[in-house]
Amino acid sequence: MIKPHAKAIVVLIILFAISGIARSQTTTIAVAANLKEAFASIIAANNTLKLDEIKIIYGSSGNFTTQILNGAPFNLFISADEQYPLELYKLGKTVDQGKIYAQGKIVLITNKSSGLSLRPTKEGLIEVINKANKIALAKPELAPYGRAAIQYLKAMGVWELAKPKLVFADNVALASMYVKTGAADLGITALSLAQSPALTKETQYLVINDKLYEPIKQRMVLMKNPTPLAKEIYQYLQSAQAQALFIKFGYTAP
Repeated sequence: MIKPHAKAIVVLIILFAISGIARSQTTTIAVAANLKEAFASIIAANNTLKLDEIKIIYGSSGNFTTQILNGAPFNLFISADEQYPLELYKLGKTVDQGKIYAQGKIVLITNKSSGLSLRPTKEGLIEVINKANKIALAKPELAPYGRAAIQYLKAMGVWELAKPKLVFADNVALASMYVKTGAADLGITALSLAQSPALTKETQYLVINDKLYEPIKQRMVLMKNPTPLAKEIYQYLQSAQAQALFIKFGYTAP
């Protein structure tokens, strides 16, 4: 028979073990690929966050939505648009409708070695499309930045000209890499990615008139039963400090 004091010790050991597990619980965040160059820096600027307990996964908002509907254990979903988070809310997968945290911008991007010159006019766009070997976009059915890119090409009246040269990537970060590596001479990507050090050595970009595509309002949502750290990050991303950093990385305030 276990003596009472021995039982008490066993209970304490179990309680300490459980509390240790709770403290070290990983918070998994699904982050839209347009934020790949910005997100880690933005959360690292808050020195109160436990970064060693955060797992960040980058990808397309459409793919994340499918994964969440299939039971993926994300705690926070930081989307590239409003459509996907609101869809998840309607299906009862989130705490609430979430918040718009930033608004994105698209740019034309070209590899410096291609010799293409980017100009904002229709004539300039026709010229680079004619000279380009391939044009890289994110898949519009998965990525809001891909949808915005197609809206722009149609608004400029060059969709039929560009269409035969289009190559599609699963997300906007991959589309950028196609241009960086020379697999495509021309592409349309997020300003936040185009101005990053990872791309500026090999590429150049031109900001697209934001009147030529629907606003890219980016929304985030907490999944049901979020971790305390997920809630903390969610609140931080709405703070003045985080908003100033989003602007620094090429976004506008919501």
